[in-house]
Amino acid sequence: MAAPVRQARCLLGRVANRSLGSRSYRAPPPPRRSPGPWWPDPEDPLTPRWQLGPRYAAKQFARHGAASRVDPGSLWPSPEQLSEVEAEEREWQPSLATMQESLRARQLAEEETRRAREQHIAECLSKMPQMIEDWRQQKRERWEKEQADKERKARLQAEAQERLGYHVDPKSARFQELLQDLEKQERKRLKEEKQKQKKEARAATLATSTAQPPAASEAPSS
Repeated sequence: MAAPVRQARCLLGRVANRSLGSRSYRAPPPPRRSPGPWWPDPEDPLTPRWQLGPRYAAKQFARHGAASRVDPGSLWPSPEQLSEVEAEEREWQPSLATMQESLRARQLAEEETRRAREQHIAECLSKMPQMIEDWRQQKRERWEKEQADKERKARLQAEAQERLGYHVDPKSARFQELLQDLEKQERKRLKEEKQKQKKEARAATLATSTAQPPAASEAPSS
């Protein structure tokens, strides 16, 4: 029983020693900056490249002024740099007149798009009654065609049953072969009727075009 108590006391002592050691720690003060300008060594390979450019010189001049021994004229941008800055300002910071013109053009484009859309909607609405009528006509024709196909198939089946006998299974191969033959004969008959109608219509048209109107009588000469 005493051994666990001694181990607990040892652990508590270690934790207390560690907490006391952490309290006695004091961080060193930050390094102080030099009162004057500081210029890096250009021969040192560890010197950052940006500290050797004009930006670092401008930073030293802004912090120390004339004590930095930097010529203020050297900090002014060159004509090429000034042209780049002006072009960038024109692109990203346009003038008020340019922004107003751009806004006006965008509003005109939006208005034109709205008018075109409204015109398209009006045209579609004007065509809708005819489209609905065409759809109903197509639906009616499709239904009539389906009914005609059903009636034709029922008639052919009845004819095949009549030829083979009513005790023949409609699913048998013999009945199906006879049904296919009757369908072929039906299609052939319909095709011949269509060709006959076309010939009759062509002959009627030819007879109408060849018929000459009665010639008008000439006026008697004086």
